[in-house]
Amino acid sequence: MAARQRRSRWPAYVMAGIAVSAALVPGPGHAVGTGAETAARRPVPTATAGGGSSTSPVPPALPGEPAPLPATGAYLHYGPRGVARMAWLSRWLGGADLRVGHTYLPGDLWSNIEGAPRFLDAWADWRRERADRILVLNVPMLERNEEGVSDDEVRAMLRRGAAGEFDAHYRRLAERLIGLRVPDTVLVLGWEMNGTTYTHRCGPDPEAWKAYWNRIVGAMRSVSGQKFRFDFTPSRGRDAVPWTECYPGDDTVDIIGMDTYDQPQGMPFDVQVAEPYGLRAHVAFAKAHGKPISYPEWGLFRNGDNPEYMRRMLDWIDEHKPLYNTLTDYCPHGAWQCRQNPKAAAVYRSVLYGRTEPVPPPAPVPTPVSETEPEPLPSQGCSPVGLGDWTEHWLGWQVCIRRGWWSSTWWSHWAR
Repeated sequence: MAARQRRSRWPAYVMAGIAVSAALVPGPGHAVGTGAETAARRPVPTATAGGGSSTSPVPPALPGEPAPLPATGAYLHYGPRGVARMAWLSRWLGGADLRVGHTYLPGDLWSNIEGAPRFLDAWADWRRERADRILVLNVPMLERNEEGVSDDEVRAMLRRGAAGEFDAHYRRLAERLIGLRVPDTVLVLGWEMNGTTYTHRCGPDPEAWKAYWNRIVGAMRSVSGQKFRFDFTPSRGRDAVPWTECYPGDDTVDIIGMDTYDQPQGMPFDVQVAEPYGLRAHVAFAKAHGKPISYPEWGLFRNGDNPEYMRRMLDWIDEHKPLYNTLTDYCPHGAWQCRQNPKAAAVYRSVLYGRTEPVPPPAPVPTPVSETEPEPLPSQGCSPVGLGDWTEHWLGWQVCIRRGWWSSTWWSHWAR
């Protein structure tokens, strides 16, 4: 989302979180901090014995057969908690088949953009459990990505990138993902480039931005074993610059996505469809370029608990069959983890309840999703700080204890 839409996903204490959690948390993975989930803003094979699996879209239905269901998921948490919550969300949806996992690389340092965060291990394990799953990873194009860097500096950095100065960082990311055996991850590279939030924005120099995108894709595709798909995803509407001016070309784009939230205030869904560079224009542009569409981020926002938006957006997804879609499921955007949207949540649940596709045979020796008792969801204004799993629990719940939050509130959430 653009600056007017959300607060930072990776706050200033992210590096302190990496250092503390690396020292304190053993095991296969931990996550760098994203801050309070209810306020912060803010896919891959080798599963089968016969070779790699594919995240290609299901072929069109034959006459008389039901059309394939859109691949659905939600952004639930950047790290292992998000993996666990996929199973819990599916249960809340009556066993609905959630095939899309979505997480983000922090854009503070090049080392993190190269794939250093250990939480990628947990998502890779989840992806490999089933051949039809899709792992979606948002990848920043520049470090210091949410630090309010000036247009002049952005322009200079984009030109350095276009000249190949940063290629090595993306080769290392490709090697990291291939090493995790997730070589067909969908990479949402430089998302919402038409806005002003991110250092990787297009506006200061669209030509350099496009050339730099092409350098990154070329660098990652040069690594042996890769099967990546690159998703070009602006935010809906014109924003700071028309997103069509940033399109880098069909040779380096595999999917044309759109991040779309229920905003601005008072805008009905029909206008979100018809506005310049809106939902209809997005579908038409992708069709003209022979590309599938996606909705990596979508959800409620400026118009509050809006069941009409939720119903219309789900109908739009069913009609236009994106390759995948992921609801941003925390407040104020979400349905399951956000108790302030009960009416929209009821619509979301009723539409998706029990939706399943035929399940392929499981991978050899799959890693089962934890079936342990779900942890309580934090109430509004009471979220663990982002310092790694063990430290998050300890520090975050100390805050909750001081606020007297221990109540039965979260039981009612799971029961609804």
